[in-house]
Amino acid sequence: MTTTTHTAPTDAPPDDRPRLRAAGVTMRFGGLTAVHNVDLEVYAGEIVGLIGPNGAGKTTFFNCLTGLYVPTEGTVSYRGTVLPHRSHLVTQAGIARTFQNIRLFANMTVLENVLVGRHTRTSEGLFSALLRGPRFRRAERESEERALELLRFTGLEGKRDQLARNLPYGEQRKLEIARALASEPGLLLLDEPTAGMTAGETTATRELVLAVREQGTAVLVIEHDMRFIFNLCDRVAVLVQGEKLVEGSPETVQNDDRVIAAYLGTPFEGEPGEAEIAEVRAAEAADREGGEG
Repeated sequence: MTTTTHTAPTDAPPDDRPRLRAAGVTMRFGGLTAVHNVDLEVYAGEIVGLIGPNGAGKTTFFNCLTGLYVPTEGTVSYRGTVLPHRSHLVTQAGIARTFQNIRLFANMTVLENVLVGRHTRTSEGLFSALLRGPRFRRAERESEERALELLRFTGLEGKRDQLARNLPYGEQRKLEIARALASEPGLLLLDEPTAGMTAGETTATRELVLAVREQGTAVLVIEHDMRFIFNLCDRVAVLVQGEKLVEGSPETVQNDDRVIAAYLGTPFEGEPGEAEIAEVRAAEAADREGGEG
């Protein structure tokens, strides 16, 4: 049973619709239900965490939100409009993401990687690119200026001409975030942004995500590092076996017995305890003995 303690922020802007609303999202693969009837909202000015044990369906849910998967049931809306089931159209609508496994263009420079992220915000077509007229050159210059701003924002300006594959791991993660931000999203989805990072890199990532929020972008983040999540997020939702178990403030979630049980593998409330199991086994044994007599 899901417990939710969230209400829309009191300082929400006049358009107080959630940036993201997932309603009854279900994803089945044949006979396997990876995500079942999940509701989630993210509002402007929020950083929301999504946690759960391995195999809980977190990345599958992200893929449903970003158009990589077409949900079997349910809808995903951005600013009140149901999103199309195409990832590039989701990005164009205002949602960008990073991936659990880094997906940079390894043989392109740092600057070129960020410029790729600008493609949904430029209107120049093939003929304009071929002719390279004043309008095209102006758009190209504006895109490069914005890309350089993002490299300064993420601390990568000095690496602009390096190949992405030559960056240290932590800086590759930053570059992925810079490329996602290049599409000017209203909502940024981060899939395990601190995986494999040192303590110092994790701290730098936390500061970067907070700075992203300060720029006006809402954030939804999957992460296994509980300290990172609970120190970063305004609200946390927990997925277990594809279902939302609980949602609330970091304090509410980390003190919920069901969350502790989900991570430690102990029974949930309402499941049979040792005494009940022993009683059932004794009754079954008595039954067998009676049958043999």
